[in-house]
Amino acid sequence: MIKTIVSEGLPIDERLIIKKNIIKGNKEGHKRICIVTGTHGDELEGQYVCFELNRLLNENLHFLKGTVEIYPALNPLGIDSVKRGIPTFDLDMNRIFPGEEGGHLIEHIVYQITEDLKGADMVIDIHASNIFLREMPQVRISIEMAEKLVPFAQMLNIDFVWVHDAATVLQSTLSHSLNSKNTPTLVVEMGIGMRITREYGDRLIEGIFKMMSEMDMWDGPVVDVVSEPELSTNGEVCFLNADTSGIILPNISHSMYVKKGDLLCKIVDPLEGKVLQEILSPVNGTVFTLRTYPVVYEGSLVARIFSTEKCK
Repeated sequence: MIKTIVSEGLPIDERLIIKKNIIKGNKEGHKRICIVTGTHGDELEGQYVCFELNRLLNENLHFLKGTVEIYPALNPLGIDSVKRGIPTFDLDMNRIFPGEEGGHLIEHIVYQITEDLKGADMVIDIHASNIFLREMPQVRISIEMAEKLVPFAQMLNIDFVWVHDAATVLQSTLSHSLNSKNTPTLVVEMGIGMRITREYGDRLIEGIFKMMSEMDMWDGPVVDVVSEPELSTNGEVCFLNADTSGIILPNISHSMYVKKGDLLCKIVDPLEGKVLQEILSPVNGTVFTLRTYPVVYEGSLVARIFSTEKCK
């Protein structure tokens, strides 16, 4: 059943409409899981996940207990125009939650979204990276929610669970707002902006069905073994940034295990044929974020490495 959760007027006789698909199982059950994506208009990995979940669930309603609600486009204007934020308003939707009922248009919209999601037994908020970086399939959890959420994250068939300190900006995200309202919410990051990586999406879908099975919402087949993700607590992620501007030439592949001192990439000057910087791994670990866009500027993020060692 398609339901409109937001319908607000725009200046020139148009409307901003946000919809969800409510899928009820043929078996009796009271639990509710929500799949949310499209908060950033340039992050499209979740669109494939929504499509496949809709298809698989509707073909197998006899296995489903309870309700799955799928929200493919929280920021439809951004998706239509391939913009990260909300066009015209120049706002990042994921920086103004939980919104305000009597606030301006976008504050009121995110308030309605928050109220609609509130009370779910689980919310999975799917994001991608930007067009510059590729992310290993991962779940990001603030440290105060780790004890409650890590066991669920480990069911999702992803590679990495990143438990991190909550920065001030995270308090205005959808996940933080819902977790603060006792609605458990996991943030999934995977792939690259403006692209769909079907391999990553398929793995996450298998993990969602595994989680639903563990929550007693799904009686159908699930994968016997899901990926056992590496778990990072704060301080085990190394950030590597460029010291100069130029063209980046990688020497490694994404998701690769590297050793301390390995050459990760070179930054070169095409005009004079010079190597401007060689970036070496400071630790032994797994490259879970890697820059894919060849042009780099001083200070730009080049890679993140998860290591059991503390980064200096």
